[in-house]
Amino acid sequence: MSVKDILGDRYDKIVDLAKRRGFFWPSYEIYGGVAGFYDLGPLGVMLKINVVNLWREYFVLKHQDLVAEIETPIIAPEVVLRASGHINHFTDPIIECLNCGRKYRADHLIEENIGLKVEGYGVEDLNKIVREKELKCPQCGGKLSDVRTFNLLFKTTIGPYSSDVGYLRPEAAQGMFSAFKRVFISMRERLPLGIAQIGRVARNEISPRQGMVRLREFTIMEVEFFHDPEGDDPPWDRFSGKLRLLPAELRQRGEEKPIEVDVVEAVREGLIKNKWLGYWMCVARDFIRELGVEYSDMHYEEKMPYERAHYSAQTFDQLVRVSRWGWVEVSGHAYRTDYDLRRHMEISGEDMKVFKPFKEPRVVEVEKVVVDKAVLGRALGSSLASFLEVLRNMDVEEVKKALATSEENIVISGFRVPRAAVKIVKEVEKLSGTKIIPHVAEPSFGAERLVLIVLDKAYSEEENRVVLKIPKKIAPVKAAVFPLLEREELVRVAKEIYSDLVSLRLTVLYDESGSIGRRYARADEIGIPYAVTVDFQTLSDDTVTIRDRDTKQQIRVSIKDLRKKLLELLDLELGAV
Repeated sequence: MSVKDILGDRYDKIVDLAKRRGFFWPSYEIYGGVAGFYDLGPLGVMLKINVVNLWREYFVLKHQDLVAEIETPIIAPEVVLRASGHINHFTDPIIECLNCGRKYRADHLIEENIGLKVEGYGVEDLNKIVREKELKCPQCGGKLSDVRTFNLLFKTTIGPYSSDVGYLRPEAAQGMFSAFKRVFISMRERLPLGIAQIGRVARNEISPRQGMVRLREFTIMEVEFFHDPEGDDPPWDRFSGKLRLLPAELRQRGEEKPIEVDVVEAVREGLIKNKWLGYWMCVARDFIRELGVEYSDMHYEEKMPYERAHYSAQTFDQLVRVSRWGWVEVSGHAYRTDYDLRRHMEISGEDMKVFKPFKEPRVVEVEKVVVDKAVLGRALGSSLASFLEVLRNMDVEEVKKALATSEENIVISGFRVPRAAVKIVKEVEKLSGTKIIPHVAEPSFGAERLVLIVLDKAYSEEENRVVLKIPKKIAPVKAAVFPLLEREELVRVAKEIYSDLVSLRLTVLYDESGSIGRRYARADEIGIPYAVTVDFQTLSDDTVTIRDRDTKQQIRVSIKDLRKKLLELLDLELGAV
């Protein structure tokens, strides 16, 4: 008999506890549920709020000189996601059983059946593997179709017109990119500038699996950090030190063991291509540790070129070891370069560049675009103003490419104009600065996945009892108050204490039913760090006991000092939640 047979599966126990005590369960259960959707119960909501607030503390409040938080809609017009590349690139490979009609994500089906990791492989390569290995439908054994791509965007319409197509956003990023100039101006036009957002996103996954790990709708927590790649270094005095990395080069050689590197050295040697990417990886390391994850149970895995998103020059996934599935991604860290801002400039015609001052003015020879408005006016008519606006936002190099033809008429950004009406000239100028398109480093997290990670790391069994050792800072309920017995004089004092602690804005549980041992066990099972008990000694000397969830030790304090002591134990300030 295996250890698993004796102890049961840890993950199954966590799921059972989550349903029974109100952390999470499958949505729409009474109708059989829908894969990829989960409800958060009362305790789950409180835990998620605390995780989100801790994320905000690390990524916004500790960086409020660098980062501002905004909120944008969850529905995006089609043009926004066309500009971002999601219409064309936000896809997964899908394969269908020709017998029973069941659909699968092709790369997952291959990995689960023959153990070959094929994430990022093209459709033709996946088809070749399916045919060579003669893979069949896992459900009925039927023949499988050819692999094709499936777009993961949830499509909708905006208003009553079917032509006004919109999509539920798959990431919060595009709202931040499109609002960049607004935020930049409101934040006194300074770089670097981080824009943070916490909100709902939707991804129409082909075959969601791993419970709360892969959802079709979830809360994302992202920072788009806009910076000059040649600008000042990050504040390494705040976050730096060691990172456990598994670089793409090692993965390609079949290595699975991460190496430990100093982040500043890794940036200097080019192992991490962008210094701000490395900085936010350090912030994420410490944030995840506060959720109860040991340093040895996390590392960063670099994505192979074919695994990266279309916008990324380098991506690291932060992985955490969990009980059921081994290494699971908890955050993604992408160096998006200037891809997004450049694309939105091209499609919208809006200037997303910012002014970068020089330390000293420079005398330089610059190339400029000059036009003959009279000739253009005759050629373009009422479209002249639109063309000139587009031309103002174009790089000279783009115009030079259009001019690199001997044809009489050329096309510039969709406008057909006489070649002779557009010229490139060189001029000498004294410049105080230049305009650049900022580059972006992005840390991105899913909140619900982190709720599951917290429960997985916190779950323990002691003498056939479950104890959730959730870090006290993020515990859903901070304290429990118990009268030793259901005696009127004990209940009265206990309820007074309960009300007093609630006035501190603490989350508190009051329970008077059952034996004190059972109540301690119920409190331990949902991760309450401290239990306050009113007993008969309380009636004579105004003292109560405080029991520690993890050590089971009890201390006695006076009721008048209880507030101060609990806040001290919880490491909270007055008024904290």
